[in-house]
Formats: sequence, C-alpha cells, structure tokens
Amino acid sequence: MTSKLEFARFPAPDGVNGWWECLPPAAPPQATVTSEQRFDWVVIGGGITGLCAARRLAELAPDASIALVEADRIGRTTAGRNSGFFVDLPHDISSESYSRSVEADKADVRLQRHGIDYVRSVVRRHDIECDWRDDGKFHASVNKKGHAALSHFAEGLSRIDEPFQWLDEAAIGKVTGTGFYHGALFTPGCSTVQPAALMRGLAKTLPPNAKVFEMSAVRDIDDRRDMKVLTFAHGTISAKGVILCTNAYAARFGGHPNGLLPVYTFASMTRVMTPREIAELGGAQSWALIPADPMGTTVRRLSSNRICVRNHFAFRPGLEVSQSDLAKAKSLHQRSFDRRFPMLGNLELEYTWGGPLCLSANNGALFGQRNDGVFEAIGCNGLGLSRGSASGKLIAEYALGQSSDLVHQLLNQPHPRSLPARPIADVAVSAAIWVKEFAAGAEL
Repeated sequence: MTSKLEFARFPAPDGVNGWWECLPPAAPPQATVTSEQRFDWVVIGGGITGLCAARRLAELAPDASIALVEADRIGRTTAGRNSGFFVDLPHDISSESYSRSVEADKADVRLQRHGIDYVRSVVRRHDIECDWRDDGKFHASVNKKGHAALSHFAEGLSRIDEPFQWLDEAAIGKVTGTGFYHGALFTPGCSTVQPAALMRGLAKTLPPNAKVFEMSAVRDIDDRRDMKVLTFAHGTISAKGVILCTNAYAARFGGHPNGLLPVYTFASMTRVMTPREIAELGGAQSWALIPADPMGTTVRRLSSNRICVRNHFAFRPGLEVSQSDLAKAKSLHQRSFDRRFPMLGNLELEYTWGGPLCLSANNGALFGQRNDGVFEAIGCNGLGLSRGSASGKLIAEYALGQSSDLVHQLLNQPHPRSLPARPIADVAVSAAIWVKEFAAGAEL
C-alpha cells in the first residue's frame, strides 16, 4: 500500500525583498532537479531550518549523500526576508510582553542559544560575510503602557537570572538619534544579521556531501518499497530519508489543516542615507530595536546606512499577498518612519516586502517523525532564525538516532492547537490580529 504527501502551497512574489536586492547579483542556480536522481537523504526547504538540517546531516554522516531542495532561490524567500534578529531570550509574540513563565522561558533560552551558537560557529569558521553582530537589542517604549510591559518583561528576566539594562529617554535617544522613545530595556545576547546574505553563505559552504537544488519545488512524495520518491516538474529524487523544513508552507498538505497559521508580516527599507542625512540623524551607526508591544514597529539601522522598519500582520492562508496588501503595508511603514525620524523627511522607502511567519494558537510546533516516516521540524512562532536553526540541527541528529535533552524538549513541546473550519478560522484569526494591532496604539 502506498501513500502520497501532496504539497499545496509554494513561494510566490511578495514584494521586493530589500535584503536580497542589496546584495551583489546572485549567480544562476548551480543545479535544479531535471532528471531521476538518488540520495540517502533529502531536506525539503532552503531556509535556516533546512540549511542547518542539511549541514548537520552532512557533518554527522560524511559518507551519506544529502540533497537540499528549495522551491525558489535560497535567500530570496522567507528566511531571507525577516528582520535579521537571532533572539536568545523569551519572545512569545502572542503575549503582551514577550514572556510566559519561568520554566517555559528558561526552555526558550536554552533552545534559542543552541541555534545561535551553532550558526555563529559556521559563520566564523567559513568567514561568511553577512554583517553578523553580537550587539544585543533594545526593547523600547513610547508611553506608560509600553513601559509597564517592559517592566513585566524585566521581572521575568530577573526570575531567570538574565542580565538587562534600563535606558532613559536621553540614553536611548543617543543610540537611535530620535526623541521618539521614552525609554528602553537593553539585552546583550541577541545577534543580528543580513538574513539573505547569511542564507546564501550557509548554502555555499555546505559540506561536499550535500548538494543544493534551487528552483525545484516538490510536488508530492510517494512511498515505493523502502524509498521515498519526490516528484518535481522535470524530474524525481529517490531517498531513504526525508526531512521536511518548509515552515509556513506546511500549513496545508493535501487540503488538510494542521493548526499552523501562515501570518504575513511586512517590512520596508530605505535607500542609503546621504552624508547630510547621517549627520542629521546622529546616533549609533548600527542598532536593532524591538517595540514594547509585540505588534508594534521593529526598527533596525544598518551598517550600510539604511533603515529597516517592520510592522503590520495579515492572515493569508493561501500564502500569497496582493498589491493592495503591500501598498497598505508601505503606507503604515511610512507613517511609522515619519513619526520616528521627522528629520529624515526626504529619505524614501526603497523596498517593501512581506514574508509569512508560521504561528500557532498555543505556541506549539511540529518536530519528530510523522506516521508516514517523514521527519519534520516546522513552526517557529516568530523566532525563525534562532528556533529554526536549533530545530534544524536537532531534527538531523534525531533522524540519525541521536538523543539529547534539547531533542526531548522539542519532542515534548505541544503540537499546534486545532482550528475551527474555514471561513470561521479566517475571521477569528484576522479579528484577533486587528484587535492586537489596535491595542498596540502608539507603538506602531
């Protein structure tokens, strides 16, 4: 008896990714799937999770052949579109102040630092040019409500013995160059990166027993005797083992919901500032700032003298956004930018894009081996870089029979909570997002 796993969603154009556009032009794909091939392992998904899974497989099984397949270009889709934060601390974006409970927060820190340390070691070993910075992040507030949220977060950090530093209005102003923020909380363990450059670099430096296929979307997976057969538009790959790392694109397989929520968030990036604009802004040359309210505006000033802003969420179960979605996002970004940087009135937003987060109603995720024998590491709940890198590394270890406390932690995490049928779920999720964004108020 055979079973088939069908893929229902694939990457679609979601605006113009500023991170990708700022890089030198990418070389053509080294390989696409155009014939019948065989490997020991196939990793599906060329984001941070898949890249770490493929690398770890290749490290632990140097005699095995590994294929990493990506439907688009590595670095151009979701993993290369995020804000570039490797967050080490609790970061539950469904809460009002990121934190949950002592036990859950400590578990988050363990897992996220494991992923950060792994990727950092690869970046340093291979000299990957991705503007990796271990400079920490600022959580900034704009009013009393935001300060109260930060105070609650600080209490949670104190309970788990994590360091932080308070900054008053003048101190955070010296960092950002703007008087918009009333205060901030600094945490030192966050790393930041140019995400598209990182993804390209990780793919380019994979061990020699791992081969990358781009522009190669998997249509379905069949069981044939003791092999998995992956079908593509112009070829097939047969493998003994398959690891699924498609995050939001795993939200529906064959039309069956699994509790995962593809929620888009949007970002815009300015053109490069002129020397006069740099002088007018002042502040530090590079910094990363998260809003006190998780639904507020994230801001990064980049060493390339651009500014990136990110806000606005939209539930898009079809994993596509419209031009009106992008226009609305850019309008919101412009308003947020103007409020923060009135001295930069002529600094245009050059790029605007979206990217899907993979969320669940209960902060649950998928990790382990499915009933059909496929391994999966899916669902980062807003922490794509740090949780994705950790779960990618750990799913490879688990698939090869290794065990650890962190593997058990992921195996024991809750699965995504089931959702009501559509269109009820669409209305409920969209309404919840609207309420949370409205409540964010001045933080937007």
